[in-house]
Amino acid sequence: MKKISPIQGKELIKILCNKFGFHAVRQKGSHVTITNDTIYVTVPLKEIRVGLLGVILRDCNITREEFLKEV
Repeated sequence: MKKISPIQGKELIKILCNKFGFHAVRQKGSHVTITNDTIYVTVPLKEIRVGLLGVILRDCNITREEFLKEV
């Protein structure tokens, strides 16, 4: 199985918006808030390491396997 690796915030936002039905609500500084009209998640635009990526995916109700299929 492929391992999760660090990803840039812009790339993560692009994946979540295009593949998982999220859209950007607002940006304040270097953080973007995205939503799917039920869940709100704030994503930093810096490099996101594995630990934070796991937390963001959990908050979005996306499994690692689902995410790795789309990367």
